[in-house]
Amino acid sequence: MIVLIVAEEAAGVQALRCVGGRDDVRIAAVLTSQDDRRGASVAGAAARLGLPLRDPRLVRSPDFAGWIEEAGVDLLLNVHSLEIADAAVAAAPRIGSFNLHPGPLPELAGLNAPSWAICAGRDRHAVTLHWMMAGVDTGPIAYEAWFDVAPSDTGLRVSANCVRHGIPLLERLLADARRGADAIPAREQDLARRRWHGREAPYEGRVPWGLPARAVVDFVRASDYAPFPSPWGRPRATLDGVELEVVGAARSGERADAPPGTIGAARDDGVPVAAADEWVLVQRLRRDGERAAPAEALPAGRRFAVEDHRSVDRTSEEVGLP
Repeated sequence: MIVLIVAEEAAGVQALRCVGGRDDVRIAAVLTSQDDRRGASVAGAAARLGLPLRDPRLVRSPDFAGWIEEAGVDLLLNVHSLEIADAAVAAAPRIGSFNLHPGPLPELAGLNAPSWAICAGRDRHAVTLHWMMAGVDTGPIAYEAWFDVAPSDTGLRVSANCVRHGIPLLERLLADARRGADAIPAREQDLARRRWHGREAPYEGRVPWGLPARAVVDFVRASDYAPFPSPWGRPRATLDGVELEVVGAARSGERADAPPGTIGAARDDGVPVAAADEWVLVQRLRRDGERAAPAEALPAGRRFAVEDHRSVDRTSEEVGLP
């Protein structure tokens, strides 16, 4: 079976190792960014396997469909590449094209699904392997895997769990594909339930002190991809005209008796800041790109600037289709 891989990030590396390690598969080429062929990049992994590398932007052109057909490609696998394949390209492989999406469909279509799931307070999440069609994340679902999201899970942890549960889906696809396209499940999505999420962070990237403590803490942990860059950046908050970044926070469970954004007296487990219902404990902070001690940077009695924010559910529903 001949497979074409379009991949990026750590998920792409693991997918390449999974597919490349099979005796019944030949990889026609790997389409990936080639800025760095060293280390744990997809390009580096492909180079070590002696696989041909090509520009991932090729999938945008309908002309690339001809190359796929001439190469006899059976499957195209897209893993964490943001290049949108032309409809002719997606239709060119003999069996089909498939995308590994780090979220449940159709509810969390688009970008940064793990972070949106945390921000919305979900305690369950999924990774989905679906057929690729002309619309982004709209194709029939072939396989999905659900897993629990713990109250302390960060964006990085949920993303890593998507990869861990997603690689076995690729293995199932490869096994079923040996019997032909009809052996691969194809459950149509209910697009009336579709919610599209773009690149933008909720709350314009600012800590929503005016919302309940759960929303504040969920946003902070949803943005946490340390030690790697966050797709949403670090949550920002303004105190006396100074921009700070809140990178670690926890719920106190204690009712706040001060207006949202008010800073309380520092304690061993963090500096309390009032949300709409209870105190949030700020445990890690950055200022001017450097770590800052919350007890020193947040004087008791001062108040963060508080903006009017809507809930994540309402915001995501109003984003609409791409």
